[in-house]
Amino acid sequence: MTPFRRRGTELVGRLEAAEVGILGLLVDELEQLLADDETTGDPVVERLLPPGHASDSRIAADYRDLTESALREGKADDIALVRAGLPVDGGEVRLDEDQARAWLRTTNDLRLALGTRLGVSADRELPEDPADQQVAVYHWLTAVQGSLVDAIAAAGRRRRW
Repeated sequence: MTPFRRRGTELVGRLEAAEVGILGLLVDELEQLLADDETTGDPVVERLLPPGHASDSRIAADYRDLTESALREGKADDIALVRAGLPVDGGEVRLDEDQARAWLRTTNDLRLALGTRLGVSADRELPEDPADQQVAVYHWLTAVQGSLVDAIAAAGRRRRW
C-alpha cells in the first residue's frame, strides 16, 4: 500500500492486487454479516450495532427497533462506495470527500469486526503473533485507516473538507 495523500480535491493512494483481493473479501464478509437478520447474539454484530442503553433492556430494544435498519443501510451504502473505488487488479485509489469518509467508516467496521473475533477488548490487547494472518490484516487495515485520517487531517489544515 502506498499511503493516501491529498491531490487537489481527492485523496489518492495505491493498493496492490493482493490488497484489493483481501479488502474485497473482507467487505463481502461484512456485507453478508450485516445483511443477515439471523445474527442475533453474534458478538461482531453486537459490536457493530451496539445497544442504545447498557442497563435497561427495554430502552435498548426500543433503540434497536428505531435505528438498526438505518445503521445497516448506511453501512451497506459505505461498503458499496468502498467496493466501487477498488481498482480490480490493484493500482491507484482516488477518493472524493464522501468516498473517503465511507472508507474510514468501513475500515473502522472491519477493524472492529476482526478485533472482536481476535478477542481484543479494553482489557485485552491484540495478540502479537507475527505468524497470525488475521493479526497482520488487522495491522494492515490500521495502516490504511491511519493514512486516510492523516490525509484528511492534512487537507483540513488547508481548508475545511
